[in-house]
Amino acid sequence: MLRIFFTPEDLTRIRIITGPHPLWELLLSLNRIRRGDGAEVFGEWRRRIRPQVPASTRLLSDLAPPSGYAVDFLTPVTPTPSLAQGLAALRRTPRQRIDTDLSHLAAERPLPDWTRALSAGDPAGLDQLAVAANQYFAACLAPYWQQVHAHVDHERARLVRLIADGGYERVLRELHPSARWRPPVLDLDYPVDRELHLAGRGLLLVPSFFCFGMPITFRDSSLPPTLVLPIDHESGWVAGEVADTARALVALLGRTRARVLAAIGDGGCTTSELARRVGTSLATASQHASVLRQARLINSKQHGQAVLHSITTLGRALVESGTG
Repeated sequence: MLRIFFTPEDLTRIRIITGPHPLWELLLSLNRIRRGDGAEVFGEWRRRIRPQVPASTRLLSDLAPPSGYAVDFLTPVTPTPSLAQGLAALRRTPRQRIDTDLSHLAAERPLPDWTRALSAGDPAGLDQLAVAANQYFAACLAPYWQQVHAHVDHERARLVRLIADGGYERVLRELHPSARWRPPVLDLDYPVDRELHLAGRGLLLVPSFFCFGMPITFRDSSLPPTLVLPIDHESGWVAGEVADTARALVALLGRTRARVLAAIGDGGCTTSELARRVGTSLATASQHASVLRQARLINSKQHGQAVLHSITTLGRALVESGTG
């Protein structure tokens, strides 16, 4: 279990990352490749990218085993979630941080010989890692980044709405199915027993596409408090699957339902908001939304007394193909 201790100041310093974090997604996608979990969601992606995984990925895998501890410095904290900033921060990792993290890793498994260059403070070692990370991202994540971004954006919008409607305590209660908020402590399922005392530093929430199952955080509690959260997934998100299905469905929507789909694509909305956007009755909007949901073109979630609709990757493909 992970227990996070909040002060009153921490509740006002909860932040939500502005988009997917490239290096967290890199680390967690490596886990999805090696563990083989989430077959319905990640199976097709794994099948497609396995032949494309660069040989240099071995360096990353050595520091991030499929289970247990992965070095904290592979996911540096940056002002914004960009790959360029992340790789630059990785190259600037202080030697003390490297030594601390490698010591933790060595306590669980033997370190490969090449890590000696890292421990010795050789800049070439960090540069090799950054190059490996860039090569892996380009081959295995970049072709799917639009889909990853769309899913993370949807979860971020959900968290923002929770805060707007019920304050920060509500978002803590609904962060994850295992979340148990008993002020001032948030309990979450976790592989090991951990305590994280925020001590006024606040908490950064990082919705992650490739996080699966339980949340994750840094081992070193002195690092900026960060909680990486799994999001709700849908099957069929891989670009080719979406395109193939979109071509088969596009002729079936009809003009009115296409307008409803496009209206939801303009931004998540409740059924009442949807009816206003389309200029139809609440009952008609609800009926069309139900059909679109069954076709996996939208997601619908209960949000207080209302239902919040958002477009899926497949729905977005239909809109962009000119169905309206």
